[in-house]
Order: sequence, then C-alpha cells, then structure tokens
Amino acid sequence: MQELNYEKNSKVLSHKDEVISFKCELQENLQKAMKEFVEQHPNWDQYRILQAAIAGFLMQKGFQNRDLTRLYIGNMFSMSFED
Repeated sequence: MQELNYEKNSKVLSHKDEVISFKCELQENLQKAMKEFVEQHPNWDQYRILQAAIAGFLMQKGFQNRDLTRLYIGNMFSMSFED
C-alpha cells in the first residue's frame, strides 16, 4: 500500500492552527478510492478528505464546537475563516 503524504496543506491550515500528525493504516479499497477521488478532484487532497470526514463524523455524533464546524465547512466548500 502506498504511504500517505505527510506534508502540510497550506489551504486548510493557518498560522494559528496546531498540527498533530498521526499514522493510520487504511484498508486497500479505501486507499484506492481516496486516490481515485484525489486524481479526479485536484482541489482535494488526502488531508482535506480525512479532516472533513473526521469533523463530519464528530458533528453527526453530537459534538458541538465552533472551530470544528469551521474546519468542516472550510474543507467541504474550500472556504477560509478568519477570526
């Protein structure tokens, strides 16, 4: 399985954001699907997909946090929110 690219995405991160890296193993079919999606949608990358997925999951489970909502919406709609 191809390793994920661990470079920071400057579109999503601002100078105020903290970045915490973690390694995770993905099932091969999930890795392939994510790779195909990124190839078809060049404005997305693996970090944006994972951030949107995790934020969306937490929001669906009832976690309410303004920063989380901003991250989710920013990733989904390529928006940047300034405080």
